Amino acid sequence: MAWLHTWFGLVLGYVLMICFFFGALSVFDREIDRWAIPESRFEAQPMPSFDAVLKPVFDKLRAHPDEMKEMAGRVIGELPHPDKLPLEALYAFTTHRDPLLVIGGDFTIPNKPKDASEDHLHVHGWGTIDPRTGAFLPEDRLKVGSSFFYPMHYSLHLQWLNLGYWIVGLAALAMLAALVSGVVMHRKIFREFFTFRPKKHTQRSALDLHNLTGVVALPFHFFFAFTGLVIFAGIYLPLSETMLKPLAKQHEVLQAKRTGLPHESAGIAAPMASVDAMVVEAKRRWAARDMAGEVGLLTITHLGDKNGYVSLFRAGSDQVALVGQGVHFKASTGEVIREDPVPNAVSSVNEFLTGLHLQHFRHWLLRWLYVLGGLAGCVCIATGFIFFVEKRKKQHAKAGGQASRVVDALAVTAVTGMVIATVVILVANRLLPTDLADKGGWERNAFWGAWVLAMAHAFWRGAPVAQARVNPAWREQCMALTGLALAAVIANWVTTGDHLVKTVFTETYWPVAGVDLSLLVTAALSWMAVRRLARREQVIARERSPTAGLHGGPTQVRTAGAKVSNG
Repeated sequence: MAWLHTWFGLVLGYVLMICFFFGALSVFDREIDRWAIPESRFEAQPMPSFDAVLKPVFDKLRAHPDEMKEMAGRVIGELPHPDKLPLEALYAFTTHRDPLLVIGGDFTIPNKPKDASEDHLHVHGWGTIDPRTGAFLPEDRLKVGSSFFYPMHYSLHLQWLNLGYWIVGLAALAMLAALVSGVVMHRKIFREFFTFRPKKHTQRSALDLHNLTGVVALPFHFFFAFTGLVIFAGIYLPLSETMLKPLAKQHEVLQAKRTGLPHESAGIAAPMASVDAMVVEAKRRWAARDMAGEVGLLTITHLGDKNGYVSLFRAGSDQVALVGQGVHFKASTGEVIREDPVPNAVSSVNEFLTGLHLQHFRHWLLRWLYVLGGLAGCVCIATGFIFFVEKRKKQHAKAGGQASRVVDALAVTAVTGMVIATVVILVANRLLPTDLADKGGWERNAFWGAWVLAMAHAFWRGAPVAQARVNPAWREQCMALTGLALAAVIANWVTTGDHLVKTVFTETYWPVAGVDLSLLVTAALSWMAVRRLARREQVIARERSPTAGLHGGPTQVRTAGAKVSNG
């Protein structure tokens, strides 16, 4: 069990570190978006009027150029111009934390596919709009929280053959094994819940903190690893797209017949009734079921067709379970086709587990507990790395090996290097000109570039580890992180005028203030780490000094060193 725990944790711990850290940031991804996009610094908005605001917006929506380019290689003949592609289906999505509205749609492709097994060919278009005016946000505005940090924690931004999903899935599976083996190894689990000896040597303190953070958040860690695997089971076991594809298509048809929601378009044009009137009726029905709320998701299927229907789903931010209580209307007349029934026991469990993982609820204290749980996972993994190196580096130094140096450098990269890259993208977001072409691409490059530089620095400065000493990269990167975190706060102040006095006291706006305060806490913790690491390096240097015996002997030096280290 110890071997399994050690090597599963070491090999895949770097991936888990990314998952936990960016998962913790994703709890407040919308708030980070507001910090990164000053144009969105206004209060969250409900779903706007479809008839007055959204309908003209969807008239302007076009298929995305990347989608057109990809589809061109899959069909026979030349694709029509995007302006001539009819919109077949659309959606609009918002939450109680979103000032901006996410929209998208499917455009019908008239060309025949090269692969006869493909059907329902269409390309997608999407955009982000200001729901107050219907104005589109420029495409190069990177939503750092929801479009970069959030996908990072489950896909690593490795899209080729869904490689990132598979790596994260493997890491989650290994984590479940590491959690179980960790419990078996540490039989005195309740004693370790209350045991932390920070004044002991690094190896002992790191192990105590590793055990403590692992035990405190054990249910949290187990639950998120398990539900993450369940949510993406369709990728890991794509039976409906492979072996059971004909059966899955047959099920879609039967399901449409059972629910009364047409599976295919009729091919007969039909006008659209007032969607706003449908929204009023849906809200009335939700209120009658004692769950009044706003529309979170609006979809229209078979747009402009006799078989078209409108689906309205409740935002559901007042509960943990990810439920929509959908009400479906015939698009041409506005009559109710179906109101989703109360889910059965199995569906209720599924909705609760999914909602608990995706956390669309409004409960702010629970959100902060999610953040603390995610950061506890980061501490658990980081201290595991440190314990591994501290336990073996003297042995490896005597044998002339480099294994501890490599593990330590990778640990620096996965801990301080990752946080540096995270803060760098925020600094780049504020310092790059607003009108810079492909600004979001430059911000992504700044993130990856900073992380690569941090990795190179960790390996370059890692030689002392091979001599059983401390890698100065830890201290130096914490020092850089302190400066970068302060620079991000100052850059936000200078470029937008939104300093903490304004966002906390005069014109209270917690999404921006929260990010700034989190950066200041990061700077403070980093500076504390710099000072403690510097003292530790000084103590070790004195202990190894050839003249150490002339100043009271090894015992006195070790005693003095312990006092300095514990100070």
